[in-house]
Amino acid sequence: MEQEIGTWDSVLLENLSEDSFINNIHQRYKRDHIYTYIGTSVVALNPYHHISEHSLDNVRNYGDKGIFQLPPHIYGLTNLAYQSLKDQSEDQCVLLTGESGAGKTETFKMIVNFLTHIQEQSHCPSTPNVLRKQSSTSSATGAVLHSHRRASSSCSGTANFIICKNRAENPIPNTTISRRQSPSPGPSQRSRTQEESIERQSRRQMREKIVDFDFSHHKSSENISTLLESHAHHLHPTKSCFKHQQTQVPPAKGSPKYAAYGGCRQCGHSKCVRAQSLEKEDRAELRGSNSRLSTITSNHPAHLQRGSCSNLMRQHSTESQPERERDRNSLMGSTQRISLYDAHKLSKVLGDLPPPPPVQPSSVSPTPSGTSSLHRRHKSPSQRLRECVTCADVFLEAMGNACTLKNNNSSRYGKLFDIEIDFKGDPMGVHITHYMLEKTRITDTTIGERNFHIFYQLLLGADLQLLKSLKLFRNVEKYELLRNTTAMEEDRMNFHYTKRSLDVLGLSCDEISSIFRVIAVVLKLGNFIFVPVTNIDGTEGCQVSNVYEVQETAQLLNLEAQVLINCLTRANSSNSAQEDVGSEMDARQAASNRNTLCRTLYSRLFTWLVNKINESLKSTQREKNLALLDFYGFEVLDHNSFEQFAINYSAEKIHQNFVFHVLRSEQELYIREGLEWSRIDYFDNESICELIDKPSYGILSLINESHLNSNESLLLRVQQCCAGHPNFMTSGSNSMCFQIRHFANVVNYSIHRFLEKNTDMLPKYVSAAFYQSKLSLVQSLFPEGNPRRQATKKPSTLSSNIRTQLQTLLAIVKHRRSHYVFCIKPNEGKQSHQFDLALVQHQVRYMSLMPLVHLCRTGHCYHLLHVKFFHRYKLLNSLTWPHFHGGSQVEGIALIIRNLPLPSAEFTIGTKNVFVRSPRTVYELEQFRRLRISELAVLIQKMFRMYHAKKRYQRMRQSQMIISSAWRTWRAREEYRSLKYKRQVKWAIDVIARYYRQWKIRQFLLTIPLRLPPNTLSPLSVEWPVAPSFLADASRQLRAIYHRWKCYIYRNSFDQTARNRMREKVTASIIFKDRKASYARSVGHPFVGDYVRLRHNQQWKKVCAETNDQYVVFADIINKIARSSGKFVPILLVLSTSSLLLLDQRTLQIKYRVPASEIYRMSLSPYLDDIAVFHVKASEFGRKKGDFVFQTSHVIEIVTKMFLVIQNATGKPPEIHISTEFEANFGQQTVIFSFKYGGMSDLAQGPPKVTRKANRMEIIV
Repeated sequence: MEQEIGTWDSVLLENLSEDSFINNIHQRYKRDHIYTYIGTSVVALNPYHHISEHSLDNVRNYGDKGIFQLPPHIYGLTNLAYQSLKDQSEDQCVLLTGESGAGKTETFKMIVNFLTHIQEQSHCPSTPNVLRKQSSTSSATGAVLHSHRRASSSCSGTANFIICKNRAENPIPNTTISRRQSPSPGPSQRSRTQEESIERQSRRQMREKIVDFDFSHHKSSENISTLLESHAHHLHPTKSCFKHQQTQVPPAKGSPKYAAYGGCRQCGHSKCVRAQSLEKEDRAELRGSNSRLSTITSNHPAHLQRGSCSNLMRQHSTESQPERERDRNSLMGSTQRISLYDAHKLSKVLGDLPPPPPVQPSSVSPTPSGTSSLHRRHKSPSQRLRECVTCADVFLEAMGNACTLKNNNSSRYGKLFDIEIDFKGDPMGVHITHYMLEKTRITDTTIGERNFHIFYQLLLGADLQLLKSLKLFRNVEKYELLRNTTAMEEDRMNFHYTKRSLDVLGLSCDEISSIFRVIAVVLKLGNFIFVPVTNIDGTEGCQVSNVYEVQETAQLLNLEAQVLINCLTRANSSNSAQEDVGSEMDARQAASNRNTLCRTLYSRLFTWLVNKINESLKSTQREKNLALLDFYGFEVLDHNSFEQFAINYSAEKIHQNFVFHVLRSEQELYIREGLEWSRIDYFDNESICELIDKPSYGILSLINESHLNSNESLLLRVQQCCAGHPNFMTSGSNSMCFQIRHFANVVNYSIHRFLEKNTDMLPKYVSAAFYQSKLSLVQSLFPEGNPRRQATKKPSTLSSNIRTQLQTLLAIVKHRRSHYVFCIKPNEGKQSHQFDLALVQHQVRYMSLMPLVHLCRTGHCYHLLHVKFFHRYKLLNSLTWPHFHGGSQVEGIALIIRNLPLPSAEFTIGTKNVFVRSPRTVYELEQFRRLRISELAVLIQKMFRMYHAKKRYQRMRQSQMIISSAWRTWRAREEYRSLKYKRQVKWAIDVIARYYRQWKIRQFLLTIPLRLPPNTLSPLSVEWPVAPSFLADASRQLRAIYHRWKCYIYRNSFDQTARNRMREKVTASIIFKDRKASYARSVGHPFVGDYVRLRHNQQWKKVCAETNDQYVVFADIINKIARSSGKFVPILLVLSTSSLLLLDQRTLQIKYRVPASEIYRMSLSPYLDDIAVFHVKASEFGRKKGDFVFQTSHVIEIVTKMFLVIQNATGKPPEIHISTEFEANFGQQTVIFSFKYGGMSDLAQGPPKVTRKANRMEIIV
């Protein structure tokens, strides 16, 4: 706001006058500050060039701030209406006023853009939309953005021009004014702390600055400043326009000024209002479509570089070269053409595909409905509604806008967008009402103007297959309705989006195809040439010379060609296809019927489309409405006919509504309420409206008089009834014109064709003929042609319809809070930065802007009934909230006002109303109320949460007690059941185990004999059946008993000899087991005893008889080791029951006989040697001979038997000494025997090596 030029609110002008007002808007206009406030109204000048803007950021900024907290903008006014609807639940209406070319259409687009994005930004900032229209002064910034719309002569509006606020300005000193001011503050006008300045500097980085009001005279300054600073906004990075968003081309040399404002990097095209709104949406949607876009870029590079960044170039064949050059220069100075459609949203919804090339074949239906329907399934209802609203505006602009002499994108119809908004601020439905479509433009196009955009788009943009199916040619000059007009290159691109917008709106493929068929039929009907002929009876008739056109048109209509010819050349023709039905018409009448049919067909198609759009956008519930009214602007042409008369009458009625409800009613209210008031003079155009629409004597009533059958009689009748009226003038006695002094200017109207245009009725037989069409759309356009339909009353005339529609419109606006946007055209040449002082002064005067400024300056901006004011703001005071018992409502209102941190002078209490002077005070009052509501909401939430939590706690506690009790009961029962079950299980287990053990024992005992292997009586057998684990001890005992029993059986089976041998074996085991290494070898060999069969030797028998040694226990040839050398000497050893005998083995001569009782010890080594030493007692024999050393393989048997013999002889066992060293007595000396282990294996073992060394004898085994 510090950089605002001049005064941003005209109410704050120091020396208020018309000159200062115009000078202020002039100074601002030169710096591209095209918006200026008058209180809560907006004055908008058409800049005629692109102004840099960041639409999404502005929507967010203006949506979060009050109207006076940001620089003047149309968004501020729209947000005021939007917030008033939300906060006060009061229907709103935004009215756009201004003459043709002032920028109403583009302002309307910006308002629609704001309303379709403000709530979307707060709820889902990244939600994509499908299609957004883009203004003439803006450039695309999305990833796949828009083509440009047609610009009006004034760039079609002041909208889309958000001003670059980067220029410095000289602040105007503040002066004392009678109302509370909100001036554009300068550094010298504020008392700020250093911290606030630093914080403000950081916020100034945004292109759109936030207003810092001077709240020093308020007690609420801290609250408001805190509230205003509670929202932070961030700008989005600049993108390229729709043409170059997929190409990386250096910036164009011809557009440096646009590049400086962050426009397209290639062409410098600045950002548009709807393009900015899609920045966030593009980021999410382009992730999934990058691959497709790259493919598209490679396949269709031409489409990505084709657009409408070029200036509007119009050339007429009837103009001279200087005129063409002058027109060219005029258009070059004006803005570039506004794109008809926002390409981004539609291309998003249908797969981000570029427009199809002209040679690419396609079906008549523009797009597969499946693609968009699939996309729509992922949209929320509010998102779907926003898309459809934008698409509706897109297609209606194609159908209802045209290029005129004063406006390149003039709306040739009035429209009322009634948006239904719920309590949350979301749009729930939209109802579109259109007024006074200029259908005469279909057949009567002024030189230098164009027909409706849709015709040129269809011819240039449709592919060859579609044109072929519609029987159309691409050349515009081939169609009479478009002759002497020029098609533009951007029409080709715009058709692609026109076609797709229908699919987004939910129309089926058949309906879309039928729409293009009807448009093609209108073009082809205009080519019908009627040639006059003279019949035989002398009457004049006609026939169609170009029959091929008739046949193609009949094919498009699915109608018989003869029926079409009859309805155009024969009056009162029936529905028959015969050629001689009905009376013939002359060529002039046939051409008139053809033109009427073209106008009717197109206008009814337009109405049908509006109805279809309303069906798709209608709301299922009643909500509050915010209406947007974009009506015709005041028009004064060189030749003014009935169309200009109707347009200017509409402008008169709308201006009269403004005068009545703003300038007159406000002042009358001040007087009724007893306020001190000095009347402000203004021009009241009520007399002009009465001149036109007065019952019986108004011009509209006179036109409808039935006895008037010519334009001359009509002019005479008008002059008779209106003569003497101060606003009616005649043009002369011979002139077929009359003049009306309108509120804007004096207009000269030509009476020519007034009656014809007023009663532009289509004959019923034509409707009946077209009702025979097989196209359902055509049948619905001509319901009166249905033969089953009963005849209705006579159709009303155009003048009656105009008056009725305006009365209905004003009745809607009357009951709503109105917000005005005054669009001003700065010059007639459509040049930027040119300010025609006289032209602007004229507009300021007829718009009654100066009375409005004075009213806002000295009056009150807001008033409310006592009851409503008290009930709305009583929550701001603790004494009045929630109930006031201190007196009347006026006392309560006074109490509320006194306790507010606002100047009391801002409020005036009237007899029935409370008045507030400043809009800023109203804003602060609403802010306090909003904060208080937040506090109360928190309080209610706290109490409710406490109540809810308490109830929940009580329920939970009671439930816990019940659950705990039930659980404890259940647990006790379960424990009892568990214990009982465990006891039962234990008892069952014991019983089962007992029986099982008994069974196993029985089975084991009974099956032991069966499981024992055969031949088990041997004591050596260790086999025994496996027993269960619990019978292990019993099994061991049984096994031991069984083993003893086997041993007993085994022993019982022996004879005495076997018993002796067993006794010997047992004795050997006792002596040598685990003591002598060679014992194991002897276990398996039975002790034979007599190895040499000595018992049978006769010689032995003689010898033993002498010695009494008859019984031989052992006899074998062994080796006797020599005591001196240790050599082995073979000798026969005989062991009898009483003695040990050594005999010669040949002669059996006894060499030594040792009684058994003389041997007391036997010594052996523990090794595998077979050496044994028999120690003899120290008797005479012993001392003489000493001990014996033997070596034999039966050493174990000899020692064992010797042991038994000695034990039997002496009664005690001899000593068995087993050691590696022991002593032996060799007569007179004692020798130590030492056994050493040689380490050789058993297999390699030979006889031990015996060595005598003195008194040691070493034996190596």
